[in-house]
Amino acid sequence: MNPSAALPRYDIAESYDWNYLHAPEPAAIDVPACPGAWDFCGIPIDSPIGIPAGPLLNSRWILYYASLGFSVLTYKTVRSSHRDCYDPPNLAPVEPHTLAGGGGDLRLAAPGAAVDSWAISFGMPSKDPSVWREDVTRARRGLRRGQVLSVSVVASPLPGWSLDEMAADFTRCARWAVEAGAEAVEANLSCPNVCSQEGQIFTSPEASARIASDMRAAIGRTPLILKIGLFDGREAAEAFAAAVRPYANALSTVNSITAKISGAGGAPLFGGLTRGIGGAAIRARSNAEAAMLHDAITAAGGGLQVIGVGGVFTAADVRERLAAGARHVQLATAAMLDPECGVRIRRQLAST
Repeated sequence: MNPSAALPRYDIAESYDWNYLHAPEPAAIDVPACPGAWDFCGIPIDSPIGIPAGPLLNSRWILYYASLGFSVLTYKTVRSSHRDCYDPPNLAPVEPHTLAGGGGDLRLAAPGAAVDSWAISFGMPSKDPSVWREDVTRARRGLRRGQVLSVSVVASPLPGWSLDEMAADFTRCARWAVEAGAEAVEANLSCPNVCSQEGQIFTSPEASARIASDMRAAIGRTPLILKIGLFDGREAAEAFAAAVRPYANALSTVNSITAKISGAGGAPLFGGLTRGIGGAAIRARSNAEAAMLHDAITAAGGGLQVIGVGGVFTAADVRERLAAGARHVQLATAAMLDPECGVRIRRQLAST
């Protein structure tokens, strides 16, 4: 990586709320055309690259990255009620490592060291619906032809909630998102950094299908994407795909893998709890997972696209993920470390 120092980016030394309020203005930069015919769940787009839920805190962040060559912009996960972000650090750089599955142990990167992976600790915060619904409308109005606005939603279960109540909350947020202008809705069925019900829904094909079914009835033909975590194996992936394929358009693959983090002297961070790791550390497993999912979907009868996420930095990574069976590829860590990476990837794709 050779990140550009000229372009602004998320400041990991500041809080989530500070970054929410200090979004950059759209960049004045030449964005090269990307050859080929691309689509996102049937909607024409002008490149195969986008950004998943995470970096795009609000409409201003969305329009900033839209100016930098990304074709699908996913609004950071929203809820039916306000939820505060976890206390900083929310992004902690970690030493180079390769994670094949959850449960590893990583150390913080030394100050000044080159960074290609980090621990992520936001906890799926959300502004009040009265705030994010208006903001989604602003984001949609600011995008150009060839770009798509997707909105990630999640339920906010109270203790003792039933599956009916959980599905109703997902559906409420999805309907609001579409009314505000979302061209696609992503149901966040997996978050490694929350301990409540909404964090691991994808592990139950039955619950996932019920939620997807209710959301489909509420949003009509609007594309529905399901964000998932790592499956225990091919059989679990096939069961999930078979259960949700009547309702969903695509599966967004894992964008972080859990690990415990220690700091200087071995002291545990985040209270000794695991946190999701994003970036180059998960590239190999994320690519293998995309290939496995593609095969599992085919075995289950097809009908679902794969969105490749996790550890993508270069045009070669994009090509590799597409070759593994992804229809579309999204970058989070790379885009936050180097906002110009989308322009660079487009240029590389155009030159080969």
